[in-house]
Amino acid sequence: MELQSFIFSAIVLLTAAALAVALFKHLGLGAILGLLVAGIAVGPHSIGPYVTTHVDDVRNFTELGVVLLLFMIGLEMQPKRLWALRREVFGLGTVQILLCGLGIAVYISFYQTSWQAALIIGLTMALSSTALVMQLLQERGELATRHGTSAFAILLMQDLAVVPMLAIVPLLSDLASSTAETSFVQQLLTVVGLITLVMVLGRYIVPFALERLLRQNNREAFALVIMLAVFLAAWAMHKAGLSMALGAFMMGMLLSTSRFSFQIQAHVEPFKGLLMSLFFVAVGMSIDLPAIAAQPLLLAQHVVVIVAIKLIVLFVISLLFGLSRGVATRVAFLLAQNGEFGFVLFGFAKSMGVIDDATFVIAVSVISVSMLLTPLLVRIGDDLARRAERRKKMPDVLDLESSGTRPGARVVIAGYGRVGHTIATLLEVNQIPFIAFDTNPVNVESGVRDGRAVYYGDIGDMELLTAARVGNASLVILTIDHGPTAMRAVSHIRTAYPHVQVIARARDLEACGSLIRAGATRAYPETIESSLRLGAEALEMLGISTEEVDDLLKGVRGQNYAQVIE
Repeated sequence: MELQSFIFSAIVLLTAAALAVALFKHLGLGAILGLLVAGIAVGPHSIGPYVTTHVDDVRNFTELGVVLLLFMIGLEMQPKRLWALRREVFGLGTVQILLCGLGIAVYISFYQTSWQAALIIGLTMALSSTALVMQLLQERGELATRHGTSAFAILLMQDLAVVPMLAIVPLLSDLASSTAETSFVQQLLTVVGLITLVMVLGRYIVPFALERLLRQNNREAFALVIMLAVFLAAWAMHKAGLSMALGAFMMGMLLSTSRFSFQIQAHVEPFKGLLMSLFFVAVGMSIDLPAIAAQPLLLAQHVVVIVAIKLIVLFVISLLFGLSRGVATRVAFLLAQNGEFGFVLFGFAKSMGVIDDATFVIAVSVISVSMLLTPLLVRIGDDLARRAERRKKMPDVLDLESSGTRPGARVVIAGYGRVGHTIATLLEVNQIPFIAFDTNPVNVESGVRDGRAVYYGDIGDMELLTAARVGNASLVILTIDHGPTAMRAVSHIRTAYPHVQVIARARDLEACGSLIRAGATRAYPETIESSLRLGAEALEMLGISTEEVDDLLKGVRGQNYAQVIE
């Protein structure tokens, strides 16, 4: 029975997702598996009430979550880091697609009389789920690990391989037109033109627009322009025949070098999290329980054999490309599933007559079940990798500086005005690494001219604190003179990162006390401190020793300035 009310359907879906995620995380199985199971429960193939029969439409919409996920990954992946991965992208990634595709095609040929169908099924099943793997890596904090970057490189090559795969389908079909050569030339020109358009947008137009909006303090339009840029890039790559996620990744990578990258990440993160959750629910809704029940043994055999082929090939070629046994094991189990783009490729192949309806149903079921098994496969891979690493301990985490990611700075400065600039100078002289944020574009430009890591960002935004990895910092210095923002920042930091010390500038003693109560380690009232410094200089000029003056200042501060405000 389909639930007619939209709001009631939303309540059922959100209730199922919330309960499943809570239960599965409590059992240590992860949120993604819970979302997939929730999708099965509210999908049209379940025995109970379902929210919709239009699963393809829901999945197509929620793929925007995948788009935003790849955009966020692009923000972390600066061009020099991508260049450093070229060997794994074009070497390891290409070999994986060809060998896995060939192996699976040979296996499928025992069940398909058409070699064309076996070939397209093999190549499609060689692809893995970018959405699932990248979300798992992000949740586990493993994007910067050796196995994380290797898995990402392979996934990136798989996204690039979508274009030739789509081009192959008509060539394998009896419905292919005689103008294939002309169509290929037109498609090539379209791809080049749209990639150029995305690069111009991301490199020049979008940063220019964002800077102008920030000068006008128009934060709402700032957020809207970011979303517009992401979806324009995704649409352009879709029109070119590439995956939308690849376009979003390109836009993110182009914006990763801008001074707005942290604030952009803070704006996008909430939307990405919601849409990614709905995407996994939609994948669960795609699992056809009657089709599985009709041929359970055959479906189980297909899943086991295809996953086994990918495991073996991925493990062997990873070793051949110089990865350790532990890393190779993790990469293999991360990428053993089939990818969501198979839904599109198999749908296209069915429309072109390359595969029939029965093959389409079983193929889609194999993809869905393999994705459902991924969290369990990753756990198995972790256990096997740990055993392999016991014999030979190797650091798995990459040097973040060399890989081009933004490292967690030792000191975070909030505000790059006159006070922040002075503190940054003192830190720089003493070779202490820092990163600074300011909501005034003029101050950010000043930091850029100084050659320092100064970014646009509101330190009172919890998402920004997460993006800036404040949890990895040893100290946060608040130099901002806007009281509510400073209070929000202190509250967020104390709640999320209780181990991080916070020292803050305050306008007066009352503000100082409020910041201390909110959780600041120390707070200094600016007006009183200026008076103390002036008085100290006067005393030294009048012949009082420096030691006596320092003791006096320590005593005043130790008594919360009681001596000077009575």
